[in-house]
Amino acid sequence: MVQSINTKVDLVIDATSHIGSTNYGKIMIGDKGFEFFNSRDARKFIQIPWEEVDYVIASVMFKGKWIPRYAIQTKQNGTYSFSSREQKKVLRAIREYVDPNHMVQSLGFFEVIKRGLKSKFKK
Repeated sequence: MVQSINTKVDLVIDATSHIGSTNYGKIMIGDKGFEFFNSRDARKFIQIPWEEVDYVIASVMFKGKWIPRYAIQTKQNGTYSFSSREQKKVLRAIREYVDPNHMVQSLGFFEVIKRGLKSKFKK
């Protein structure tokens, strides 16, 4: 069994991890970090301490009405992408431990196209 890094838990919710293949499990947000535990395989888990979190990136659509997924970018180990039933509740719980200036929106479709065209013609 995996030992949790949290001593106090704020939120536990069903979620999906989009790292490699899709894994279903639970997200646990607590005082020490962000944790994802796979519901089928106890060896597949993700534990991210709050000191390691660099940015939280949310994919926002329809002017904030729908957030399909969010990602946690760490300082050393890359980006981890998740989705859950109540994304706004999860992001509000994360905001208690991560600086709100480090919680950003991902680029939209047209913003990515615009940046690509600008870089293409800049060369």
